[in-house]
Amino acid sequence: MTAPISAGVPASAVVPPRRRPYAAVYRALLCAAAVAGIVIDLSVGDPLLVPVYFTIQSNALLALVLGWSAVRAWTGGPPLSPRLTGGALLFILITGLVYHLVLANESSGFSMTGGPPSGWHALSNQLLHTVTPVGAALDWLLLTAPGGLLLRYAAQWLLYPAAYFAFALIRGAALAPDATARYPYPFLDAADHGYAGVATNALVLGLIFYALALALVALDRVRPYLPARENRISPTSAGGLK
Repeated sequence: MTAPISAGVPASAVVPPRRRPYAAVYRALLCAAAVAGIVIDLSVGDPLLVPVYFTIQSNALLALVLGWSAVRAWTGGPPLSPRLTGGALLFILITGLVYHLVLANESSGFSMTGGPPSGWHALSNQLLHTVTPVGAALDWLLLTAPGGLLLRYAAQWLLYPAAYFAFALIRGAALAPDATARYPYPFLDAADHGYAGVATNALVLGLIFYALALALVALDRVRPYLPARENRISPTSAGGLK
């Protein structure tokens, strides 16, 4: 007779971990793109000012999550919490959408473009505002199992944008009126729009961000998943050969 399996034996000792090297490599490359964009901005800009921007913070968070997730996928470890990965996805999508639809759009009223960027700035611009948002969305759609996002996450994720809004206003109030980038984004500029105007901008953007978060949760319930091809000689489930 076969001895019973002890309850203290870890699951990995019974079911071999399933490594996902392709997902690991993809996430590592996307992590490298985010890190490269941040390093370029720190090199060509003011290293004390660059971290103030939501773009940098969201890309830094994405790089940490992708790097950690790449290690898990390479070693066959369990995936990261959907609350964490979904939040990182939402924040980087906010970065991409706000940049392309508002900050880089001269008709939006909040444009920050003084002409097309060039040189290293143009490269970091593309990496941080286009490559990482699109890449993160593709990773979620194609390489992440669906069904992990819960409705309550949508409201929880908004705590960070709300905290950033408070930080931007407090920082702006503490700096001198002629300080460089006193307010990191035009729609948060209380000197130009007043606190009532900034609050209105924040409310409108907050509602849009919440709608985007709800859309991610809803899409997560219906999107298909393309699982990695199973080893047909040594399946992880019990039973005969497939």
